Amino acid sequence: MPLGKKVRSSSASGRLETQHVSSILCELWRTADRTMGSGCSVEKLTDDCSEERELLSQNRRRHSITQGDEAQMRKQHPIIDSTRRLCSLKIDETISLDNLQKLKLAFEEFERGGSRSIDAKCFGLIVKKCLGLPKTSNAQIQRLFKKIDYLGQGQISWGEFCTHMMHEYKENQETVRRSKQVAFTLPASMKTLCHGIPIVNIHSSHDGTIVTVREDGVVCCCSPELKPLKTKHLFNEGPASRKSKWASDFILMTEFNKLMIGTGDREIQLYELSTLEPYCQINALETVPLTLDFGCTGPDKCYIVYGDAEGCVTIILISYVGDTLRLWNKLQEIENMPNIAIDDAVLFPNVTFVRWKVHQDWVTQAKYFHSFQAVVSSSKEESTSLVIGCVLPLTDAEQQLDDIREACYEGKTKKIQLSWTPQLRASCDQTVFNISKGVKTFDLCQKHSLLVTGGMDRLIRMWNPHFSGKPNGILKGHSAPITYLHIIPENSQIFSVSIDCTVKIWDIQDQCCLFTADSQASGIHGDISACSYSSAVKSFYFAADCMAVLSLKIRPRLHSRLTVSHDETVMCCGYSEEFRQVVSCSEGSVVKVWDFDTGRQVFEFGGTHDQSAITCMAFDPKGRRLITGGRDGCVKIWNFNNGQCLKTLRKDGECHKVCDCIFLQVHRTFYVMSVGGDRKIDMYPDIPEGLHHVQRPQPSWQDDLRSGHKEDILCVAQCPPSLLATSSYDGEIIVWNVISGRIRCRLVSPLLAEHQNVEGLDTSVPSIIFFKNSKLQHFSSATALLSAGAMGCINIWNVLSGSKLAGSFKASKFQQKITKLAKTAKDTLLYAADRIGYIYVYNMEKFIAGQKSPRAEGFWRAHTSQITGLQIVDNDQVVLTSSTDYTVRLWSAHGEYIGTFGQSESWNVHISSSWKHPAVPYEVLIDPLSMPHHEILNVKTSSDYIDTDKTGAHKCELKVSRILSLKII
Repeated sequence: MPLGKKVRSSSASGRLETQHVSSILCELWRTADRTMGSGCSVEKLTDDCSEERELLSQNRRRHSITQGDEAQMRKQHPIIDSTRRLCSLKIDETISLDNLQKLKLAFEEFERGGSRSIDAKCFGLIVKKCLGLPKTSNAQIQRLFKKIDYLGQGQISWGEFCTHMMHEYKENQETVRRSKQVAFTLPASMKTLCHGIPIVNIHSSHDGTIVTVREDGVVCCCSPELKPLKTKHLFNEGPASRKSKWASDFILMTEFNKLMIGTGDREIQLYELSTLEPYCQINALETVPLTLDFGCTGPDKCYIVYGDAEGCVTIILISYVGDTLRLWNKLQEIENMPNIAIDDAVLFPNVTFVRWKVHQDWVTQAKYFHSFQAVVSSSKEESTSLVIGCVLPLTDAEQQLDDIREACYEGKTKKIQLSWTPQLRASCDQTVFNISKGVKTFDLCQKHSLLVTGGMDRLIRMWNPHFSGKPNGILKGHSAPITYLHIIPENSQIFSVSIDCTVKIWDIQDQCCLFTADSQASGIHGDISACSYSSAVKSFYFAADCMAVLSLKIRPRLHSRLTVSHDETVMCCGYSEEFRQVVSCSEGSVVKVWDFDTGRQVFEFGGTHDQSAITCMAFDPKGRRLITGGRDGCVKIWNFNNGQCLKTLRKDGECHKVCDCIFLQVHRTFYVMSVGGDRKIDMYPDIPEGLHHVQRPQPSWQDDLRSGHKEDILCVAQCPPSLLATSSYDGEIIVWNVISGRIRCRLVSPLLAEHQNVEGLDTSVPSIIFFKNSKLQHFSSATALLSAGAMGCINIWNVLSGSKLAGSFKASKFQQKITKLAKTAKDTLLYAADRIGYIYVYNMEKFIAGQKSPRAEGFWRAHTSQITGLQIVDNDQVVLTSSTDYTVRLWSAHGEYIGTFGQSESWNVHISSSWKHPAVPYEVLIDPLSMPHHEILNVKTSSDYIDTDKTGAHKCELKVSRILSLKII
């Protein structure tokens, strides 16, 4: 079977073709023997990506940026790009149904041999043979094996393989659905109607102005927010003995600045759209125009289409529209309106009239579609529920047009006797759709070659407009008759409205419902008399008991130079050394997995905490499982490579927000520890093979119950083997003995003298970290606890020798709260991130208690808002950051910008020529706080909301340019 060929399940034979091989295992071992005989070890991991480094190493690093630099880079490394694509090929994407059957048979043969699971070596042999991928690298196979073997047991079973595949496929499908996510802003905005007269229709102009017409002829023009702009009663009051005129429908002729209304007096009236003054009318129609439509077919040519109660569709084709209407405007007036009878109108050489007998019941909707050069009409009668027909008879259309041209050229008057007897189209001139219970509404789209219909049976049918035999799809979900349909071609979506005020949004490709707003959620009640979608303002307008507008939630369009990693705030991020992957979590409960070496997205799964924000994350010691905490009060353990939730950890009763979580070891037992809004420390034993999916915590420590924190716990940090520290919102830090559960000491963050009288001072401690370095001066135990203090300070505590404050220094040059602390592997360098996106680097070996604050080794601005994640990847000498600005970024240890995860160009961590440096993120570049320090730039303005430090020792002197945004002192 060809590589990657997909087999439809409906055509699968269900039999396994082994090509006369008595045993797959025998064939596998023969292959292995041949491999061993050639001098190659089966266990040796061959890395296809190794030549990429060799290729890149031949290129010098860039030292400047020129226009079109990215394109030039792609030209320089064409082989690299192809190599990356080869390396990024996922094995599981090549598995077809036949491959899966072969894999199953191979696993079953192992089971018959007495082994219920296989190791990595056998798995590699099976994959290469069964999938027909002999050249697949062992590194790729081992990576897949580790993803399945998330517990690191070295063995996997057929069931575990299938579970991995199923979850990965499910989450990939969910990711596609999430990318199409759409919603309305609920509830709807309302405007009370002070009358009980129905609105016959709603339309919007190109500038978003909403126009409505009531049955009694009152026209109202509103802003998109339903603020009244103009109101006028169009119909003149007649004699007392004469019944009032009523409007049946209206349409906007925006190309000619006209408003066209059909009336119960068998008239079509035209008004100036800008002034609502009468312009002209066509009267003496044979029937009442129940539904109106208008369409331009050229620069000065249009169709007027209307349907009536006799099932007829009448079409009036007008050429030289401007001249013709001006002539009619000068005719004799009837009730202050220039008037022309239809019998006289058709005598004009520029007017063509045709009346088709289409339906056996009255016409519910009639529309002209210029892209199809056809008129579509619908009725509630089943045999001719919907008809797509020609405008003019195709057999004599050319002759009619020739007559028109001849009459216009010679200046002759047409001598035509108007006949109201409707014509019947030839079968070749129309396509008839027979639909149960008829059609009340429809829409047609050329881009998708799609016709959608809806009616009394509550079903939305999707048709090929050229074939009436059977619908391509049926959308079910409405519980009341459908009254309105609209196709959005650019988004591949269908909007539908039913008479019970329920609005649904459907995806055309997947034929599934993306969003539902019922009357309870939207607040729209009563019988809908009219509704319309305005593409100009992306909103739905309804006329029921009141006027209402439902606005689509529009994702903000980013500047072309901006790149985001998530669609929401990024709450945390981390690095898995096992897979060389970065994991980031968002406020929208979405987890994304990124390739650390290229910045490409590998996987994504969502809905992790029932749509609640993910607030923290951690990895297990092997880096194969992800632990997340959320605002819903739950802690969950995941196989983050396929989105499978392995365990849910939660307390009984009311759950509070989880602020931080870690994975720690006490003796030989591993625990998941979480802290948060319940102000207690919760410990859950790590029991991967436990029978229960939901796990409860161990009983709380007695010291924690009696004298623990009095405010929300924000952070937790461990110092093996026995120390644990927790910090809270009120600034208190408690150091625990994790083995005994007793409190070792309490630490209260001090305030500097200049901060004593500051109102509303933030004393919370959002980040703490242990430092163990024998070179730390004035620390006899070589162990220190660092905590974030007020106004950008960092406090240093000697926790093992008197639990005293060893010193404090100002880390943030802008006196902004330090939100994250991180350290290098040897506990030498401290990285501190503040609330406005700056990162500062300090060498803690140079810190001397009692002396002036240490000078930063370097600092740069990584983000424009609060940094929520900070991790040092020592093996690659890079810094990983995330922020509330929706981004996750990678930097060199010295602050050189490598890239933003999710950007269009990939990078190589080890090759600096593939980095973004010396560029910086665009939003950082243009932000005022990224400006270098200079006296001219220090002029106070209303936008200066940050007080820089005035003291001489800490005066911010940013010597770095706006391009580098990096300072090395």
